Amino acid sequence: MAPIAVGDVIPDGTLAFLDDDNKPQTVSIHSLAAAKKVIIFGVPGAFTPTCSLKHVPGFIERAEELKGKGVDEIICISVNDPFVMNSWAKTFPENKHVKFLADGAAKYSHALGLELDLSEKGLGVRSKRFALLVEDLNVKIANIENVGEFTVSSAEEILKAL
Repeated sequence: MAPIAVGDVIPDGTLAFLDDDNKPQTVSIHSLAAAKKVIIFGVPGAFTPTCSLKHVPGFIERAEELKGKGVDEIICISVNDPFVMNSWAKTFPENKHVKFLADGAAKYSHALGLELDLSEKGLGVRSKRFALLVEDLNVKIANIENVGEFTVSSAEEILKAL
């Protein structure tokens, strides 16, 4: 399956999160992105070094700038369960704008054409590292990393393109 690209309409998919009462809930990507400008960025795993020390903090630190350029939602997706994503989100107490959503079975990552099989490393199927700028469900920017890299999917790169 070809990876999502500029000009494509993002597929709909259901992702999970914990509500304020720590009860699992689901949300469709289309319900979050329709008629809006959103950033959807994916990481290989919660609590992993590059994701926790660079990728997520960049979007948290630059969220106000991104919002100032018309971004309505900033969504972080990882192939983890909603309990892990909720715990990971709590490690960023300064976060006010990034939503952490779980793609537990990698179904949405697969629908995007961005799944990454890390079974040989004991990590199972994950997501490639990426950042998409989506306007009313249409991909305007698709910054997809090569395996093991963190060069094009940062908040700074998205800001440059805005």
